[in-house]
Amino acid sequence: MSADRIKDTMDALVKELNQHTYNYYVLAMPTIADFEFDSKLETLAKLEKEHPEFADPNSPTQRVGGDLTKNFVTVRHKWPMLSLGNTYNEQDLRDFDDRVRKAIGDRFEYVCELKFDGLSISLTYEHNQLVRAVTRGDGTQGDDVTTNVKTIRNIPHRLKSSDNPEIFEIRGEIFMHRAAFERLNKEREELGEVTYANPRNFAAGTIKMQDSSEVAKRPLDCFFYSLNTDRTLFRTHWESLEAIKSWGFHVSEHSSLATNMDEVLQFIKHWEHERFKIGYEIDGIVIKVNSYGQQQELGFTAKSPRWAISCKYKAQEVETVLQKVTYQVGRTGAVTPVANLKPVQLAGTTVKRATLHNANEIERLDLHEGDTVFVEKGGEIIPKIINVNLEKRTAAARRIIYPAQCPECGTALIRNEGEVAFYCPNDEGCPPQIVGKMQHFIGRKAMNIDGVGDETIETFYRQGLVRHISDLYTLKDRAQELKNLERFGEKSILNMLKGIENSKDMPFEKVLFGLGIRYVGETVARKLALAIKSIDRLTNATVEELTAIDEIGQRIAESIVDYFRKPEHMRQIALLRAHGLQFEVVESTIKLQSDKLNGKTFVISGVFEGISRDELKDLIEGNGGKILSSISAKLNFLVAGDNMGPSKLEKAQKLKIPMISHQELLEMLK
Repeated sequence: MSADRIKDTMDALVKELNQHTYNYYVLAMPTIADFEFDSKLETLAKLEKEHPEFADPNSPTQRVGGDLTKNFVTVRHKWPMLSLGNTYNEQDLRDFDDRVRKAIGDRFEYVCELKFDGLSISLTYEHNQLVRAVTRGDGTQGDDVTTNVKTIRNIPHRLKSSDNPEIFEIRGEIFMHRAAFERLNKEREELGEVTYANPRNFAAGTIKMQDSSEVAKRPLDCFFYSLNTDRTLFRTHWESLEAIKSWGFHVSEHSSLATNMDEVLQFIKHWEHERFKIGYEIDGIVIKVNSYGQQQELGFTAKSPRWAISCKYKAQEVETVLQKVTYQVGRTGAVTPVANLKPVQLAGTTVKRATLHNANEIERLDLHEGDTVFVEKGGEIIPKIINVNLEKRTAAARRIIYPAQCPECGTALIRNEGEVAFYCPNDEGCPPQIVGKMQHFIGRKAMNIDGVGDETIETFYRQGLVRHISDLYTLKDRAQELKNLERFGEKSILNMLKGIENSKDMPFEKVLFGLGIRYVGETVARKLALAIKSIDRLTNATVEELTAIDEIGQRIAESIVDYFRKPEHMRQIALLRAHGLQFEVVESTIKLQSDKLNGKTFVISGVFEGISRDELKDLIEGNGGKILSSISAKLNFLVAGDNMGPSKLEKAQKLKIPMISHQELLEMLK
């Protein structure tokens, strides 16, 4: 290979791998399997060693972790968060063992730990109090995500133990259990959002959210595995694990001591199969020399410790035949392609279907009918096609073309600028959208209608009893038709009609969420209801007025405005209003505690420690103040907490609005 060709190859690998690193750490949406990434990284490292004159200083081989975001304060690590060297095979582990023995002799132990597939975090405690939580970032500095991390229930804010040092740093891995991931990803899919590939991405995406109240709703967990202090407190790593467990930290019970590499390999082999039986993801095993003294003797390279290595499990992969591609139309109109496969065993389950995500994925794979494909479980949960065995493709195989019309109603599909998914815009005439909207409307988080389930809605739609959500409120006049249906007894009909009637008492925010406006989830509906107060004001709101509301972005605002432009949506709202549903916020009568804030206006933004935004709102209104929904020249005070949106901060500074903390607000009331 010529020198120019070698340099071009190295430059291309640097560019590609840096993009994959960004996708993984910053966007939390990887586009390449770990094994493939590591193979490309190894190729690049080998080329750099052979041709150092072409090495790029920005090469991913010179990095130890991910990247930083602009949304959080950057904090330098006191002890660098180095990455571990990793391998996928036994020989590399044997070579690692040989290097260790040559350096420190034969008298040592290994600690074997599960390698959790999550987000690395470093916590600092001072005088038993959690003061800071920082992500790995680039290994030398990371993002301060303290407010978000404090929402994780098994992370102690204050320690009770008196044995621990005054200041110490403890490291762990934030992750999400499989069951929680599947549940939350389903909700994301219903909102028309791109689903996360695996729990690791969901956990990472959650920790990088700006609203800690949203983080608190997502059930994250954390295992701790490392302690750093200014002076060595323990002789071995194993002793430190036992100690931090006694201090109240969550430590995995699945660690083990090993006296030689054969015992390490037994541990690795055991967990290669057992990992599917635990409720969270692991992607390998970490092996560490136990003695801290021997760790010091072994030392570090520029990027990783010489006393530790990780053995990663290659994602389980099988070969099977793609029988056909079908298309699912969701509640929001998103059309998702699904690969129907010849049934095959994978990771302990029979796989018959695999996600194809969108049209881009079909094009990337260049899928043809009857292709032999390689399937793996992304994060060991969602089966996905990773490649096609081109050697087995027949000459007669026809290329799969993503449809131009909706597979359910025939309407021409559309794709909005900047989005990957195609949508069917016929939301009032496309059967799965109609049924999906009604199923969403009756759901627990929306109208919470007792006695009506998803199957009931499907039955009623097939029988012509309901076509719109407003039709649910006419069922009381069709009791005889209901009695003629199979499996609908008089008692169940009465319970259902009672549940429908009771739903009329649900507050405006629940009704708004129940309408199923794209991108308007439960939290957004609540924020809109509190800020706008009524459906009449909301239907006339402009994009500019909506984006001025806390947490409402351009995409959400445009979706709301588009929704209310459609006459059929306005007809439905008129019918629901006629049936007695709540379309405005019922203001509670506030008993004033004082008039100290009389005539003063406030906007509350950010996250506060020790007090919620609702409590601050009640406090202001209870003392005569008024809460505004957006920042304007009429505003007297901005009550500013942590992680306040940058646009709000900029606007307040431009208008010279006084910014006060919640402590200063309390001082005003003394």
